[in-house]
Amino acid sequence: MNTILRKSILGIAGLAFTGGMFAGPVAAHAADTAVPAAVAVQGVSPQGAQSHVDLNDEQLANAKAIIAATKKAGLPERAAVVSIATALQESKLENLGHLGDRNDHDSLGLFQQRPSSGWGTPEQITDPEYSTLAFLKGLKQVDGWQDMPLTEAAQTVQVSAYPDAYAQWEKQAAEIVAEHWNK
Repeated sequence: MNTILRKSILGIAGLAFTGGMFAGPVAAHAADTAVPAAVAVQGVSPQGAQSHVDLNDEQLANAKAIIAATKKAGLPERAAVVSIATALQESKLENLGHLGDRNDHDSLGLFQQRPSSGWGTPEQITDPEYSTLAFLKGLKQVDGWQDMPLTEAAQTVQVSAYPDAYAQWEKQAAEIVAEHWNK
């Protein structure tokens, strides 16, 4: 996708997100909204109700692969939190292949990236390291991503039909990163 078209799409998505933030409904409050120290990086804290899934061995391995790729890219823990929260929303940290009629276009892998949108080949997109590095490449192009709400940073990269959905995974993502970053 050419740079001007991508910037235009991202700009429109940003306007849609901003409009939704000010005009849209506020997410319901969760009973447990305590913010772990790892989440409150640089003053950023989770927005709205938080979700949680119990991870199996495969999902945990994928989370660890995201952390390893983030380190390989030389990015801080916050980038791993954004990445894992995004993958939790997109795939529940399952490396999804083609889902037939349930598939969103040609979306694949942890981040539900699309070959037709230039993210890579199906083989690349279903490689956790490659897909994470591709996501992080997009994240690094977002000015000020480190200080913006997670959902805004993730949405700017992903351009999802559900821009606010990423926020619900921030607490769990931060806990995963806090537990596995130094291992």
